[in-house]
Amino acid sequence: MTDTDTTRGRQSDSALRDATRVATQVIENVEEVIVGHHEEIEHIVTAMLGRGHILLEDVPGVGKTMLARSVAASFDGEFKRVQFTPDLLPTDVTGVNVFNQKTQEFEFRRGPIFGNVVLGDEINRAPPKTQSALLEAMEEGQVSVDGTTHSVPQPFTVIATQNTVEQNKAYDLPMAELDRFMTKLHLGYPEAGEETAMLGEVVGHHPIEELKPVATLEDLQAARDTVADVTVEEPIRSYATRLARYTRDHAELGVSPRGSISLLRAAQARAVLNNRAYVVPDDVQQEAPVVLPHRIRTDSSEQTAADLVTAALKTVDVE
Repeated sequence: MTDTDTTRGRQSDSALRDATRVATQVIENVEEVIVGHHEEIEHIVTAMLGRGHILLEDVPGVGKTMLARSVAASFDGEFKRVQFTPDLLPTDVTGVNVFNQKTQEFEFRRGPIFGNVVLGDEINRAPPKTQSALLEAMEEGQVSVDGTTHSVPQPFTVIATQNTVEQNKAYDLPMAELDRFMTKLHLGYPEAGEETAMLGEVVGHHPIEELKPVATLEDLQAARDTVADVTVEEPIRSYATRLARYTRDHAELGVSPRGSISLLRAAQARAVLNNRAYVVPDDVQQEAPVVLPHRIRTDSSEQTAADLVTAALKTVDVE
């Protein structure tokens, strides 16, 4: 091994340690506010490090918005929030060109999509046309308004929430949009002890009011770069492909190639969280239950998408 190779190895080891440290610090920071959702917080961090977006779905009042705010507050970047309502217009999200009478020119006024962490609260309350305003930004990191393209800040993550009640007053997210979310999570009600602990913390001053950033945007971007360099050997890529093909063979709509990419990117981030520079099957298996099901439509009322993913993980061999 040459001196150059040794230096590169040391730099790689250092970058891996730094990325693992950033992920761990953010998780611990969020847990200063959010009680009892360690696995869900880990999944959010792996999605962010894997350059993905997150969808939080559950009944009202279980902490979806507070979780998103806590994650955003853990970084020193720009946090923006969009409250989705039935009368929200696409330009309320992306921004609009406004005529400046002084300069006699149109000026672009940026909408709330131009943030490092963007919270789309109750996204299913807005009609599909408004929801679709997120698609270009989520996939390509840019927004097109009146024929002009504007890049969103980097790093960029959308964390959206949606309620599972009052479906007659909400709109289903189209598959094209669901497929752009790397991870879909359900929080559920806390255990009795966790709820009691939470009540003890929020009576009086809420802990989020004192939450401070523990990582910079540069830290997040460097961690993302480290995750992108994590080794994914051919057997792991083949395993992810077979999982996706299993869902396509056993469902009306199976996992798309974008879903396979998201699975491997999440697995890369999981490897970094475990301080490894290479992906193992366990990384894929840990992320599959939150990365794949929302991309699947089953043709049987007796088997849910989550059931199908569980069956795939049990059936498809790791070679």
